[in-house]
Amino acid sequence: MRGLVGVALAAATALPIALAAPPAPAYARAGKAAAHTGKSAYAGKAARARKSDTCAPSKPGSLTLSEPWAQRRLDFTSVWPLTRGRGVTVAIVDSGVDARHPQIRVAKAVDLTGTGTQDCMGHGTSVAGIIAGIARKGSPFVGVAPDARLISIKQTNAERGNPALLAKAIAKAADLGAQVINVSVKATDRMDLRKAVGYALSKDAVIVAAAGNVTKEDGTPSPAYPAAYPGVLAVGASTADDELAEFSNISTPVAVLAPGQDLTSTWPGGTYQKELKGTSQATAYISGVVALVRARYPQLDNVRVRRRVVLTADGTKGTGTGAGIVNPRLAVTMLLPSEVVAVAPQQPEPLTEAAIAKAPPPDERTIGMAAIVAGGSLGAAALVIVAAVLTPLGRRRRWQPGRS
Repeated sequence: MRGLVGVALAAATALPIALAAPPAPAYARAGKAAAHTGKSAYAGKAARARKSDTCAPSKPGSLTLSEPWAQRRLDFTSVWPLTRGRGVTVAIVDSGVDARHPQIRVAKAVDLTGTGTQDCMGHGTSVAGIIAGIARKGSPFVGVAPDARLISIKQTNAERGNPALLAKAIAKAADLGAQVINVSVKATDRMDLRKAVGYALSKDAVIVAAAGNVTKEDGTPSPAYPAAYPGVLAVGASTADDELAEFSNISTPVAVLAPGQDLTSTWPGGTYQKELKGTSQATAYISGVVALVRARYPQLDNVRVRRRVVLTADGTKGTGTGAGIVNPRLAVTMLLPSEVVAVAPQQPEPLTEAAIAKAPPPDERTIGMAAIVAGGSLGAAALVIVAAVLTPLGRRRRWQPGRS
């Protein structure tokens, strides 16, 4: 009996280890917690794990499109004379990115799933395009921060992913120097995920995460993580009428909103998708704005960058809307008194020998002329004094000589 129990316990203990992702970094280990899956913030058919040079998402893209309404609504191109996100690295923790799309440039791609860096879902490619899609002749679509440097970190190849890989991906993004980490994924609260977020924040990264999508059938929704963690910029979705989208999770403490319905973005195979919907794409818009702000104000840390984005939003509209819809123009240009920092006075540089050398003796002719001028001035002053004393006396005597 004991032998059977021992075998059963050994199998139960080994199962989580076999299913778990590769060992997480030391700071993110959570012991032998059972591995479980967390539903991502996007929907669609689960993709079979495969490794190949190319793969096509189940939903085909389109080659034709018009200017997206979200692009007109946010008007982020108006701030491009000031900032286009140059010098800022944005990590996309997602399903991979189609780096061969003509409007996407990926500086580095990392795969944590063992299925290759390609995007078999289309989700990561759509997020990348919204964040930093570059201009293309004949295409009205552009990303928010086209000069930003993109890093793709693939943490899933299906609709449902491993939360341990999500945590590892966030930590990897921080180690690669990402100043903005886009997490258009939701999961449950886990120790390793919490530690990964804290680690990234300690490295001054701004983590932008989706509040999550819900349906009426879901009942009372629970908060989405990592969006619900303190220090994370949680994003909800808005409609074309500037209202909160009905699917946007109000249980997550939303900071700001961005367009999240009837959206257009890049799609694998050099195509575009015109029916995107979700807090995932809304999150991408906020990540693009954060990249613009970080490029414009490199001296601001992640706390002040988040604060600037929130304070310059268009205003709350109730539960689940946070500070309202993001305002790229104000986020980049508004003067916030709290950000004015006095600069410490600098010590003056020491004087050189030439600066403290004795002046040359004055010319003798200059001295003589000065003496003449001084003597004349003293004589004139004496005459004035004498006149001031003697004139009243002379008047009283009617200018008669005094007695001897």
